[in-house]
Amino acid sequence: MSAPQLDGWRHVSSGKVRELYVPADTGDVASATELLLVASDRVSAYDFALEPPIPGKGELLTRLSRFWFTRLADVPNHLLPVSAEGTPVPESVSARSMHVMPLEMFPVECVVRGHLVGSGWTEYQESGSVCGVALPEGLSNGDRLPEPIYTPAYKAPQGAHDENISYEQTVELVGADVAAQLRDLSLRVYTEAAAIALEHDVVIADTKFEFGRGADGVIRIADEVLTSDSSRYWDARSDNRTDSFDKQIVRDWLSANWDRQGTPPVLPEAIVSRTAARYAELIERLGA
Repeated sequence: MSAPQLDGWRHVSSGKVRELYVPADTGDVASATELLLVASDRVSAYDFALEPPIPGKGELLTRLSRFWFTRLADVPNHLLPVSAEGTPVPESVSARSMHVMPLEMFPVECVVRGHLVGSGWTEYQESGSVCGVALPEGLSNGDRLPEPIYTPAYKAPQGAHDENISYEQTVELVGADVAAQLRDLSLRVYTEAAAIALEHDVVIADTKFEFGRGADGVIRIADEVLTSDSSRYWDARSDNRTDSFDKQIVRDWLSANWDRQGTPPVLPEAIVSRTAARYAELIERLGA
């Protein structure tokens, strides 16, 4: 599916889910003073964009990001003020786009885990640790960790797999001062957001953040934040601790119906509609 043509903006790149635009009279991203991030309805898993899209997903995830940017307003982010002068955002994409400042992005996925699940649970069963972080014995799948842990990954170029790295490796990538800021900001944002979500009977099991440095030198949280794509959301009211408000529904179906060889299968309508419904239910539960 091609990116939409937008008045006043020129499309420059496509991610697995988002489209990036610069003002039409701007040469490239490097020279831009404003950008437009437009979320599509595409859903990705295991580094593949899947078919069909999830109806309304782009608007729901944008709404969720805006909610968290507002609730965590004391953490610098990449949103341009509503009052800022600049290229108008077309009405056709206003509900699923973010008008943002360009940042020099750090090549680190800042992952915070508050519960033992997914690849972390698999590793724990083998080694008693997650990404090299030793954990207490006797934990079960889905258990809350004694305290959140920071497990960064190297953000690989599009089409390649992100790779878990040690904290020491992040120091090598971005320097000791920035590495410490990324870790501390990630843990702080996760802890604050998890407490807010729990007030609404929602558990944030884990999440990942991306950060960049603005022209003003400030490190800012960027891209999406605490969405159903970047986070595991569970229903605290459910006896099943992994009852999901996120795309785990899609991952689980793929795991049961695809060996990760070749092109992934088309998602059945039941999975598409169930995922869309759970995304919408999370928005309602959080009051976003």
